[in-house]
Amino acid sequence: MGYKVKIQKVDRGSTKSFYVNFPAAVAESSNIIKGEEMEWVIEDRNSFVLKRVKPTKTVLKK
Repeated sequence: MGYKVKIQKVDRGSTKSFYVNFPAAVAESSNIIKGEEMEWVIEDRNSFVLKRVKPTKTVLKK
């Protein structure tokens, strides 16, 4: 299942930022907490992976 999001661009004088918001359901199901560090891994021009800096233990069986 996927969730569509829109990229927001914010210009503040000489700086510019892009923001990505994702649904609360995604954050809650992943147990993401406020202030948690994440990093983007760019696989190619069409695939961006958001990863935790400090991985958590998974409850899923492989």
